[in-house]
Amino acid sequence: MVSLDGYHEGPNHDLDWHNVDAEFNDFAAAQLDEADTLIFGRHTYELMAGFWPTERARATDSVVAGKMNATPKLVVSNTIKSAGWAGTTVLGADFVAELRKRKAAPGKSLAILGSSNLCVSLLEAGLIDDVRLMYNPVLLGRGRPVFAGLTPAVKLELTATRSFKSGNVLHHYRPINSAT
Repeated sequence: MVSLDGYHEGPNHDLDWHNVDAEFNDFAAAQLDEADTLIFGRHTYELMAGFWPTERARATDSVVAGKMNATPKLVVSNTIKSAGWAGTTVLGADFVAELRKRKAAPGKSLAILGSSNLCVSLLEAGLIDDVRLMYNPVLLGRGRPVFAGLTPAVKLELTATRSFKSGNVLHHYRPINSAT
């Protein structure tokens, strides 16, 4: 989720501006079917692990909650030593090598949900093949830019676009100067 002015979270880590409805939830469930492993950075993992295993998540969207809880998860962190969310493996400092190995293995896609700092590291390592940005029709004016700190620049090619009734627009991009 990204604001039209390029922020993935508002001031104070605000996410209450996310434009989510039934159509988005159907999209999210279908997107989860494309992956056999979910990858998170520590901060996003803590947010997800604090919500998806709960009764509130099952009441909010039982389909997505079921898929989030059933899909194997990797969390990249130097501070978390063990994970409490079922099906989670912690990757430490050697995460790039481990993800390169997992990416080369047969199976469905590896999907990173949120985790902007991790995305920057993996873009720099050439490990991301498809960048999906869901633009929300909102201008935040300030917050955290989605790819803060990315160096060098990564050129992208637009490969697909989908509009939602809510005003959200999903863009798929392929890195064209990637090491993959």
